[in-house]
Amino acid sequence: MDHTPHDRAHERRPTSGVSAVELVAQLREARHRTRRLTEELSSRELMGPQIAIVNPVLWEIGHVGWFHEYWTLRHIHGRAPLIERGDRLWDSSAVAHATRWQLDLPDRAGTFGYLADVLARQEDRLGGTIDEDARYFYELALRHEDMHVEALTYSRQTLSYAAPRELGDARRPAAGALPGDVAVPGGTWRLGSTAADGFVFDNEKWAHETALAPFRIARAAVTNAEFAAFIEAGGYGTRELWSDAGWTWRQSRNAERPVYWLPKRDGVWTVRRYRAIEELAPHQPVVFVTWFEAEAWCRWAGRRLPSEAEWEAAAVGEPAGNGARLAAARRRWPWGDASPTPAHANLDYVFDGPVDVAACADGDSAFGCRQMIGNVWEWTASDFLPFAGFAADPYKDYSQPWFGTRKVLRGGCWATSARIARPAYRNFFTPDRNDVLAGFRTCALI
Repeated sequence: MDHTPHDRAHERRPTSGVSAVELVAQLREARHRTRRLTEELSSRELMGPQIAIVNPVLWEIGHVGWFHEYWTLRHIHGRAPLIERGDRLWDSSAVAHATRWQLDLPDRAGTFGYLADVLARQEDRLGGTIDEDARYFYELALRHEDMHVEALTYSRQTLSYAAPRELGDARRPAAGALPGDVAVPGGTWRLGSTAADGFVFDNEKWAHETALAPFRIARAAVTNAEFAAFIEAGGYGTRELWSDAGWTWRQSRNAERPVYWLPKRDGVWTVRRYRAIEELAPHQPVVFVTWFEAEAWCRWAGRRLPSEAEWEAAAVGEPAGNGARLAAARRRWPWGDASPTPAHANLDYVFDGPVDVAACADGDSAFGCRQMIGNVWEWTASDFLPFAGFAADPYKDYSQPWFGTRKVLRGGCWATSARIARPAYRNFFTPDRNDVLAGFRTCALI
């Protein structure tokens, strides 16, 4: 991270334009979710076991507070650090992951008190008007907390903790399957974001033209039932279905099914959800699968993953004229300009987990794709690479260190904030990650 708190870039960075009052409300909403995911955990659970794919929860929530403090109270307002050793504890760019269990962290009361102190001081600073430069850094810190809310959600799954309470409706709709493909015409697509899109991350900059051939894409993500058929057909043991890297991953994990699925008994698949065992819902999207597993399923099914440009065009593109080519215009959301509601998308903790792939019918794209926003993140075929002319934003370690080592995911999941799950937002993980809330949608080969 660039430790020059008072050195602001001269570039005018776009923001969502929300007022100071609205920012306070959003900060409180994000903090409510952070606390609901953490405050009832025992002191032992707050530290947890030392494993490579999660942080100690106590460290993570301290880091969330530190990030807010660093970029707003210190960077914008010039305040001295609230905790003198804070940078040595919580700067993720400087504090090695493996050391985070051995740090002299504040205790439970101290950490939650620090979070509350930072928020109270932010609220005081936001008591009046706010300029565009300050708004950018508040929005950055807010979205960073949104990302950690999602990470805390799947960390509870990884660690087999109890399901979080009072976050999301447990009465999820049973809407069934949604088979079939839709046709998307070819043409020129402008991939990425523009300054008119409000707050965007550096890896989305800027929109640029790319040529797309016509393609057919599934109306819905691959379901648990569809993925189970791959397992039952011997897909995990069929070498020719896997890339070299994928086969190496499968052998190293001795993988025979998705990570939380249990062996089939009496004709029934079950799955661990947090610490409970549940019957697998056949029409919900498969989740907690690696990019390698998605790739192997596609080979078995005679399908392929979409590129991120194809995914974006199917999500927010429109047909032009007689439908023979893509229009130049794009929608704000797959369904249009209206903000997301539960009828459009399983997003923002509306429900406490995935819903059937046929749910949220009001959220269909112009081409008939459903749930391209929310429910589960969707792996794409694309490597995470910079767009031409890329320049890092002030939080320099957000994108730049990871180019070329990860795959792009799109669309958000049920635990993703609508602030994050914009159609142009590029999520990115290494292809071996099976702890994140990811599934996939496929395209026809021809």
